[in-house]
Amino acid sequence: MNKKITRKVKNTVAAHREKRQLNIEAGERGRGVYLLPNLFTTAALFAGFYAVVASMDGNFEKAAFAIFVAMLLDGMDGRVARMTSTETQFGKEYDSLSDMVSFGIAPALVMYQWGIDHLVSLSGFWSKAGWIVAFTYCVCAALRLARFNTNIGKVDKRYFEGLPSPSAAGVVAGLILFDHSFDFDPSYTSFPALIITFFAGALMVSNIKYRSFKDLNLKGKVPFHILLLVPLILGLLFIDPHRTLFISFFAYAISGPVGLVMRRIRGEQTENIIPDDIEDPRVVPANYLEEE
Repeated sequence: MNKKITRKVKNTVAAHREKRQLNIEAGERGRGVYLLPNLFTTAALFAGFYAVVASMDGNFEKAAFAIFVAMLLDGMDGRVARMTSTETQFGKEYDSLSDMVSFGIAPALVMYQWGIDHLVSLSGFWSKAGWIVAFTYCVCAALRLARFNTNIGKVDKRYFEGLPSPSAAGVVAGLILFDHSFDFDPSYTSFPALIITFFAGALMVSNIKYRSFKDLNLKGKVPFHILLLVPLILGLLFIDPHRTLFISFFAYAISGPVGLVMRRIRGEQTENIIPDDIEDPRVVPANYLEEE
């Protein structure tokens, strides 16, 4: 009887140890997989931080390219998380903080260091307009990210509400690259930099809708002009990245207001970004939205 009890206890202990070991191994694998998307987020955060440091050293071209690198990495972390089924609330919050640095603080400081601070030499309001506009852009980026994260309604995935913060950062960083290709005198770029930075921030917190292109099915048939447009853009990026990046992001930024004006001229009813029809297959819950 005692032998049976002893054997049963031993088997139970062995099973418990085996189960514990499996849990440990599973946990280690889980940490390893969950680490992967966060590495991309950390890399994007580093790129944004480097942009600030480079601008402080006067390397504005490197600072601008660092913002675009952060944009590329930011687009990869969410996709990696979905591909590996490692989407977590922690990753979402970490990504938002990284976005605030890379697409909020970094563009504002880089733009201020590059062009807006030349207004300090002026008198009156214009001597303070530079840092006021830079801070306004930073606040708009924070509000844009907060609105995106707290939208608990149903969102039409075909559109963004307001200019996405990475796109606004692309406009600001692209302007620096555009100027670098022409080497304008700093006295000529201060006011354009001030105006573009202000309107990029304002568009982020606007209610203007922008195409997200998430409804574009690359696996299916695509229009012929898309097949021509993609290699054209890639070729222009290879030949002249400085001007192509700015023109592309600037065109996307003004596409929202231009589209709004055209719809009103044609008398079309403005489409609601947050429709009431939850059965529409184009509508997804906000907590399942991809990153901007």
